[in-house]
Amino acid sequence: MADLVYLLCALTSLACAVLLIRAWARQRVELLLWSGLGFVGFAVANVGLVIDKVVTGQAYDLVLLRTLPVVFGLCVLLYGLIWETR
Repeated sequence: MADLVYLLCALTSLACAVLLIRAWARQRVELLLWSGLGFVGFAVANVGLVIDKVVTGQAYDLVLLRTLPVVFGLCVLLYGLIWETR
């Protein structure tokens, strides 16, 4: 059951990223771009979670590789939020 939740989280964050980037392509609002890129990082992290927990199981620990895309996504999102306030 947990495997299904991991997969659904990955698909949801990927869908959010696609929708945000498509909206940015139509409207050219910069905050949509930064949010979309942030969700790309979250989607990559969730795919890494699926690979870590479902595919490799207990054989490998990919915590660092799963954490780096989240940090990237948060930094991009934070930069976009700060940049848009100016």
